[in-house]
Amino acid sequence: MADDESESTTAKVIGMVTALGTAWVARKVLAAVWTKATGHAPPDPATKDPDIKLSEALLAAAVTGAVAYLSRAVATRGTARISGRVRAARPPLPKR
Repeated sequence: MADDESESTTAKVIGMVTALGTAWVARKVLAAVWTKATGHAPPDPATKDPDIKLSEALLAAAVTGAVAYLSRAVATRGTARISGRVRAARPPLPKR
C-alpha cells in the first residue's frame, strides 16, 4: 500500500513538472511563431496599451489558451503512459 501511494505521488509530481515544462516550451514557441507571423510580440494581457486591437487581443488569448490546454493534455497523457509502462515492468512485491 505504501509503495502504491509513493508511486502515485511520484507520478503526480513528475506529471506536474512535465506539464509546466511543456507549457513553458509551448509558450516560447507560440511567441516565436506569433512574432514571425505578425512582426511583433504577442500582446501582453497585463499591459493596457491602447494600440492593441481588441480582435488581436482576443485571437492571442484564444490561441494561447488552446496551446496551453493541448500542451498540458499531451504532457499528462504521456506521463501516465510512461508511468503505466514502468509499473507494468516492475516485478510484483513479495507477499508477507
